[in-house]
Amino acid sequence: MASASPSPASLSTPLLSGSIAPARAANGHANNHRHHHDDDSDAAASVCDAGGGDPFTFLSEDRPPRDRGVSPADPFRNATPAWGGGVYAWARTLLLLPVAALRLALFGLAIAIGYAATWVALRGWAAVQERPREGAGPMPAWRRRLMWITRISARCILFSFGYHWIRKKGRPAPRELAPIVVSNHISYIEPIFFFYELFPTIVSSESHDALPFVGTIIRAMQVIYVDRFSPASRKAAVNEIKRKAACNSFPRVLLFPEGTTTNGRFLISFQHGAFIPGYPVQPVVVRYPHVHFDQSWGNISLLKLMFKMFTQFHNFMEVEYLPVVYPPEIKQENALHFAEDTSCAMARALNVLPTSYSYGDSMIMARAVEAGKANCSNYMVQMAWVKDMYGVNTAEAMELLENFLAMNPDSDGRVKAQEFWAHFGLDCSPLCKKIFHYFNSGITDSITFRQFLVGCAHLKKQSLFQGACETAFEKCRNPETSDISRGQLADVLRLSMLLPSDDGMLRLFKTFDVDGDEKISRDDFLTCLGRFPFLIAFFAAPINGEVYIEIV
Repeated sequence: MASASPSPASLSTPLLSGSIAPARAANGHANNHRHHHDDDSDAAASVCDAGGGDPFTFLSEDRPPRDRGVSPADPFRNATPAWGGGVYAWARTLLLLPVAALRLALFGLAIAIGYAATWVALRGWAAVQERPREGAGPMPAWRRRLMWITRISARCILFSFGYHWIRKKGRPAPRELAPIVVSNHISYIEPIFFFYELFPTIVSSESHDALPFVGTIIRAMQVIYVDRFSPASRKAAVNEIKRKAACNSFPRVLLFPEGTTTNGRFLISFQHGAFIPGYPVQPVVVRYPHVHFDQSWGNISLLKLMFKMFTQFHNFMEVEYLPVVYPPEIKQENALHFAEDTSCAMARALNVLPTSYSYGDSMIMARAVEAGKANCSNYMVQMAWVKDMYGVNTAEAMELLENFLAMNPDSDGRVKAQEFWAHFGLDCSPLCKKIFHYFNSGITDSITFRQFLVGCAHLKKQSLFQGACETAFEKCRNPETSDISRGQLADVLRLSMLLPSDDGMLRLFKTFDVDGDEKISRDDFLTCLGRFPFLIAFFAAPINGEVYIEIV
């Protein structure tokens, strides 16, 4: 039976004395405060008493929120069967193949004419093959008039895709009243439509600049490029949005605040780039009513989606211009509340639910698809909520996903305790089971990626976590070399659990040895616990200077 759990106050003063001595013998036996037994019923130390369930009470008694289970919502999935769809779909495709060939020819001709007109419009004003300069002035009026040829070509492209007529409701607000336009993003069709309808300045990913033909055309829209993973790039983009929105000589600025395409049945979390400048915004909602063919650009390739569009009798599209949304009067609340007000207005118009999914979730799902996993939507975590609650960014979530995928999830995207700990070279000891149950409150024998991510983020958020990591290293390091050897790590683990096999011990050591130099430095140790904060439970005994005996 373990002694009473130490209070969190025990971590308020660093415990820097009494560091664990390095192993003196080749066999790495424990020092005089541990007892050795000759059979399989050895006494192993544990950070929890045998009846307890939380191995992290030395950090906090606060547990991660109860997981709500796998959400039935999937804002990215295209609902059209891959190549099937029944007899009607096959018959329609075969019947329209000659029409599809004509549509393809019209598409190619429209692209060629539009590109040629754009080339002429840009010649002598901006480099056709180079990105526009930041701070450049607006396009001269005669060049903008020449771009009408490209705009008409864009309407021909929509016609070739089966959008023979487009139902519109409402009208664009004057540019002086609402210099920024935001829209939901379902397909590649909306940018083509808005190019024809408004010829706006758009905010686009830097990757689009390299697209053949398209890259040149969007340069004529005086595009604002942004790298969503670069804070400096995002800040520069916001400054450009503000500059161009403030000048009536520039066209409207168009943004898709969701940051990626969805299936139109949900709204995902908005990015704040359109709302930080503080100008009035006109929301626009786009719908694609359909029965047989889902036109969303979700989990479907571009070529397949284009082929399906070419082989439809007609594709329906509705565009509704909503009333202008004005920024809140309280300056400090502008971006967040402005984005929420706009999102709610668009969700009401679409009769859909706003969600906490974000572009990060689409990246997570795409990585699961790439890894060949089934039910890939089960890996999504509602990244906007996770970021708001715990400050976890997409890059950190993707790094943790790589480790989760290496644990061999089942067809439902769940990992059992044995596979979880095998990834770290450990057996599923009583302490390991208690750590594992921390992620799911012991409800099931497996965890989802969302539970894994939230559990790790919740531990890192505890106020005592960083201090506990620093204390653990100081208590475990070799005073002479200021690092931890493999033998010393084994000595520390022997305080809390039965040691794994030699291969398992080596694997765990390599997990801590981040730079691969055969020793665990302070940076290695803190980096490892930053990635896998649940491993701090193995160091509770040296942190608190106590030994907890558990008979196994």
